[in-house]
Amino acid sequence: MTDYRQPAEWTLHDSVWIGFPSHPELWEDDLDPARAEVVQFAKAVHADGAGEHVILVAADEESAAAARELAGDAADVIVEPFGDIWLRDTAPIILSGDGGRAAADFCFNWWGGKYELPGDEDIGERLAAHTGLPVRRCDWIFEGGAIDVNGAGIGVTTEQCLLNPNRNPGLDKAAIEANLARDLGVDRLLWLGDGLANDHTDGHVDNLARFVAEGVIAIPEAGGADDPNAAVYTDAKTRAEAFGLTVATIPSPGLVERDGEMIPASYMNFYIGNAAVVVPLYGAANDKAAVAAIAKLFPGRRVTGFRADHILTGGGSFHCISQQIPAV
Repeated sequence: MTDYRQPAEWTLHDSVWIGFPSHPELWEDDLDPARAEVVQFAKAVHADGAGEHVILVAADEESAAAARELAGDAADVIVEPFGDIWLRDTAPIILSGDGGRAAADFCFNWWGGKYELPGDEDIGERLAAHTGLPVRRCDWIFEGGAIDVNGAGIGVTTEQCLLNPNRNPGLDKAAIEANLARDLGVDRLLWLGDGLANDHTDGHVDNLARFVAEGVIAIPEAGGADDPNAAVYTDAKTRAEAFGLTVATIPSPGLVERDGEMIPASYMNFYIGNAAVVVPLYGAANDKAAVAAIAKLFPGRRVTGFRADHILTGGGSFHCISQQIPAV
């Protein structure tokens, strides 16, 4: 979209959409505790009015009533049917430019056809309508969690995701770079390799590498000899430095298992709000160290960590369930 660009996440937000768990058949015993974790996150972002306007998105009226009761005056609640709460991937990306703001709405195919749930295919279009902004329909498969940007024309992604044949099999690197330049204002793209092990998104970058300043990117470092992603972190750091970026290393949670299965736990799935940065925690040895390391990168914001175990049973965390609307 000519003359428009996706702003960096640390720039001022008008508001943020946050998905609210709404389907008992998906969440089962985790439904109520996941709702509690989501609302705790929402309240931290609202920051007693010092943060941005929080909009909880519920899929039905029953869930909306639960959201209103839990959130109180910390959030407004709207009802828009969706399949699941991962609005980072399904909501529109709001861009800024000399002409104001616009919404970029991409095609979505359930992370390569893995979890086909009704409502996710057009939730972006419906949320865009709530903004009253002009909408550009971007006619290719893309998810917001697949990119992070510095707001000055540089983006970062992974080859595992954007070159995966289950997304856009006819697009090579050059075509994807051209699309991102046109649709998000990304002039230079840092290609990392693989994402985290067992990540059902096929390696979304928001679990691996996040811009924290124009020339600074945060990347985890291995959290022990058994860290399943040690080689991924090393490769990402090497590529980022070769690209010309400064790398800020953040402790990794290391090997995290639930019910005997390794999960893609990452402190990098933090959300950067106007007043607060909220970091997901897992009960790992490096929880406190990760929050402290991230706090050094955002001295003007309150950096807090909250457990996200029950949200993670659905496959993501705080960044995955949110999509910010930048201020004018």
